[in-house]
Amino acid sequence: MLSEKIVSMIINGVWETVYMTLVSTAFGYLFGLPLGICLCMTDKSGLKPNVLIYKILDVIVNIFRSIPFLILLIVLIPLTRFLVGKSYGTTATIVPLTIAAIPFIGRMVENSLKEVDPGVVEAARSMGAGNWRIVFRVLLVEARTSLIAGATLAVGTILGYSAMAGTVGGGGLGNIAIQYGYYRYQSDVMIITVVLLVLLVQLFQNIGTFLANHLDKRKV
Repeated sequence: MLSEKIVSMIINGVWETVYMTLVSTAFGYLFGLPLGICLCMTDKSGLKPNVLIYKILDVIVNIFRSIPFLILLIVLIPLTRFLVGKSYGTTATIVPLTIAAIPFIGRMVENSLKEVDPGVVEAARSMGAGNWRIVFRVLLVEARTSLIAGATLAVGTILGYSAMAGTVGGGGLGNIAIQYGYYRYQSDVMIITVVLLVLLVQLFQNIGTFLANHLDKRKV
């Protein structure tokens, strides 16, 4: 049987995991959304093609997406310590989670915006709409279903990263699974944390699917 202390710790771990995931996703979109828009606009078929800027952003995104999160987590320890004051714990983990999320989100936003029918963009341009008006009034609106589906995927990915951060004292369910389920051979704790992580992913997935279906104009 699980002790009251462990039960309390697991409950706290759930909230820590949700906190890390949602805050990191929010910061990820704060920087990733503009990045994705810039990638879409500066592409050769974008609203304002610029080969140099696109190549620079494309290379940066590819580099950071190629680095395994655990390695990125370790590499960013000095930056995390500089920004937060320490390199471990729930709040500190938000830094590498956000850095990992930005290029991932940026690429998803770029792909979502590129899925918009070019005819709609041309129609808006023919009516005198400027580039930024097209971005905010056409591209983001038309791509909203795809963007929400991408956000759901991003949340699930970041949640998985947060669990991985438990290997270096990142807090949350991942840290509990490592400290108690792995190092102390408490298989019951390991199973519970895995089940809770799966349930959290399913919860976010269901919320995202509901919102995407609700905003999908093709189903109206």
